[in-house]
Amino acid sequence: MKKILVLGAGLVARPLVRYLLEEPEFEVTVATRTLSKAETLIDRHPRGTAKSLNVEDTTALKAFISSADLVISLLPWIHHIDVAKHCIESRKHLVTTSYVKPEMQALDAEAKNSGLLFLNEIGVDPGIDHMAAMRVIDGTKKEGGEIVSFYSYCGGLPALESNNNPFGYKFSWSPVGVMLAANNNGRYLKDGQVVQVTSEKLFEHYWLVDVPGAGTFEAYVNRDAFPYIDIYGIQTVHSMYRGTLRNIGHCESWNLFKKLGLFDQDRQFPLQDMSPRRVMAELIGSDGEHLVEDMASFLGIPEYSVTIKKMAWLGLLSDHKVPLSDASPFDLLAHLMQKKLIFEDGEVDLLVQHHEFIAEFRQDRKEKITATMVETGVPGEDSAMARTVGLPAAIAAGLILKGKITLSGVQIPVVPEIYEPVLTELGTMGIGFEERRTPV
Repeated sequence: MKKILVLGAGLVARPLVRYLLEEPEFEVTVATRTLSKAETLIDRHPRGTAKSLNVEDTTALKAFISSADLVISLLPWIHHIDVAKHCIESRKHLVTTSYVKPEMQALDAEAKNSGLLFLNEIGVDPGIDHMAAMRVIDGTKKEGGEIVSFYSYCGGLPALESNNNPFGYKFSWSPVGVMLAANNNGRYLKDGQVVQVTSEKLFEHYWLVDVPGAGTFEAYVNRDAFPYIDIYGIQTVHSMYRGTLRNIGHCESWNLFKKLGLFDQDRQFPLQDMSPRRVMAELIGSDGEHLVEDMASFLGIPEYSVTIKKMAWLGLLSDHKVPLSDASPFDLLAHLMQKKLIFEDGEVDLLVQHHEFIAEFRQDRKEKITATMVETGVPGEDSAMARTVGLPAAIAAGLILKGKITLSGVQIPVVPEIYEPVLTELGTMGIGFEERRTPV
């Protein structure tokens, strides 16, 4: 029996755990702070064990890791480095769905020297996006072509039938993670020119994208696209972009929220004594008597603006206090959003991933290649986000333990040894891409 330790039991853990428990040669331990969450995931499976673990308890964490053959960390990324160091000490493989931070990359040599694989970015974005992109890129190179333009888009949204709030958005992964990403800078290459997008301008710099089979969305820049030129081996590109998809109206509203200071994590308010309405008045220097009028004037928008109506719906203009003590505007916004932008029982999400390539071949032949994945959650079962994040990690973990992936060091899934078997297995579950090719 191979023993797998899963750290964390959050929104994407269920399909990962269930997939691994279907393999008769695996035993799975789920360790998380709240034991009941782990017990729900294991669901009394004979090869599953639920354990309570405070990841900051170093002694307990090391003991759990030392008893496993492979560790899957679904914890917040800030814990991955400690987990990885314990994995090196105990000589255990590690799988995460998170971006490779410099601290993780710094462990590459130690992992290689120990014959260990630390496979990161094996979720959906990052993860499936890498794998689907590399399948097209490598295929194009085999045909003698080269990629000269690549735009990659991904978004997790409510499906049409569950899109029933004024924000057109619900959280299918960590709410705080979504909000923190709203403070990122962005950078991409367009027609040979470097485009820098500051955090302050993130939601002003967007455009509309038509995705076959899904609809029309807003797209705004997702972090820095430049490293992927080398990662994907496409130094021939004159355009390289990674973007996030949202429903129409998202960018304007979130941009105005930022202008109001709602993403400020430094300023503190005594929310045990102040209502959200009072906080909003303080943010714009209003006495609160004519708050909507003052807010509209502050933002330069009409009083009937949909963004103001969204704020009222969310509770930002309410006189009722929230159960927070000293907290930032960011904390207040996160609290209100986590209460209202949620999937109710029976509602389903939508996961859209869309790649657009321009490939040039010999004899002046040029093609536009698109690869599109549209996944919808199953009512009462797993969300599309959970499936597309959790299953790639589970599949990869299984392949590592079965000796079908033999790489070592800090890796991401951009080589055929990883992406081909993972994408093939996902295809058997109905998760895949539709490719279209048209002459340019």
